[in-house]
Amino acid sequence: MLRLVSHGPRGHWPSAEAKTSVTLDFDARHSRRIRLQLDDGSEALLDLERAVAMAGGDGLATADGAWIAVKAAPEPLVEVTASDQLLFLRLAWHLGNRHVPAEITRQAILIRPDHVLEEMLVNLGASARHVTLPFQPEGGAYGDHGHGDGHHHEHGHGHGHDHAHG
Repeated sequence: MLRLVSHGPRGHWPSAEAKTSVTLDFDARHSRRIRLQLDDGSEALLDLERAVAMAGGDGLATADGAWIAVKAAPEPLVEVTASDQLLFLRLAWHLGNRHVPAEITRQAILIRPDHVLEEMLVNLGASARHVTLPFQPEGGAYGDHGHGDGHHHEHGHGHGHDHAHG
């Protein structure tokens, strides 16, 4: 079976040389060792030294030096929008205060479906609609937006936070 042994962030691997691709949802893109079905129908074993939070556009190198492109699979999400910038900032604050994985664009905040959060956001004045899109939430204050190794910090309030999303 093909072994995928190293990770290359988008822009830091020879993407033109990709022999095939693998399409994974956000959770599956944060792995160390897992059997994968590649987009060409073949199988591979992801066998990294440590878990990596991969993003769409990243690459995985095989043991013999070939490359596989990582694609972000579309998944069910909620697209949250606001009528003005202040409301948009307030919505982002409320989601961040709850440590909700969120992808932030100029026009919307994307989160995973959660009826309690959706109700809260709508009550605050947001519009929320269900969509199916690739999901790449922010990496967090101590992550590097999906390409960090993940680590643990103590913040002086009695518990730590694991900032490797996924």
